[in-house]
Amino acid sequence: MNLEKMNIGWIGAGKMGAPMSGNVIAAGGAVTVFDPVADNLAKVTAAGGQAGTSNRALAETADIVVSMIPNDAVLRAVTTGDDGIFAVMKPGSVYLDMSTVSPEASAEVDAAARAAGIHYLRAPVSGSTALAEAGALTIMVSGPREAYDRCVPLFEAMGAQNLYLGDSDQARYLKLVVNLLVGTTGAVLAEALTLGRKGGLDWEQMLDVIGVSAAASPYVKYNLDPLKARDFTALFTTEQMVKDSRLICDAGKATGVPMAIGDAMLAMFEETIAAGYGQENLTAAIKLLEGKAGLGEV
Repeated sequence: MNLEKMNIGWIGAGKMGAPMSGNVIAAGGAVTVFDPVADNLAKVTAAGGQAGTSNRALAETADIVVSMIPNDAVLRAVTTGDDGIFAVMKPGSVYLDMSTVSPEASAEVDAAARAAGIHYLRAPVSGSTALAEAGALTIMVSGPREAYDRCVPLFEAMGAQNLYLGDSDQARYLKLVVNLLVGTTGAVLAEALTLGRKGGLDWEQMLDVIGVSAAASPYVKYNLDPLKARDFTALFTTEQMVKDSRLICDAGKATGVPMAIGDAMLAMFEETIAAGYGQENLTAAIKLLEGKAGLGEV
């Protein structure tokens, strides 16, 4: 199906949802969007989307409903709650959730979707708001293959690559795997930089060497310039990292996987929030450790 022929409903137009839906609109998609925050809704309508009056209203006529929402509770409310969209979506239509939620909640939604004759795709994304704006996200997808094939034009409008992983909740687990690596990298980077400063290393030189070392990664590299400038403007907040860290650790416990490193990561970011850095980028953990080590600003 061509993007121009899709009747798309979109739920959630926040930091990620607004640029993602905007890219679909720019690629020719007819998008009706609803978000309870008026400013969020205005961003998408300014980009050419139509304003919906409610989640249910846009879901009644949509061929595909996309959601980019905060957590398990909202996923359940949007799909199967008192005003949930599954009660009004057409049989054979597609529900495409691109949020980061637990495999447990996702499995509940899958069962409800099957009962309603709805094709349910899980398509969480990897990437920052900047990559969302550029249409360069990595999109991990699982669910019915037929539904995936129908949605490929959507994915191409939003991402640099999309990966089909299987017919169940594989995408949910891969997103948690990726975020475990991102979070632990951020946490150990904070420890390493604090140790380096305590040992008398020049801040910028230390970061330059890390950037060309065996420990460099895409995540480390795109954080180097903000760290040099001591810029902790949020691309992914510490509060978001704590939310995802809890999902990661809970999934480990549910599947019998030891999560000693994940638990330590969660504890560090929880402490970073307690220190007042919850709305800053997750790299702000460095400020927590510098303070505990008796270091001031560079």
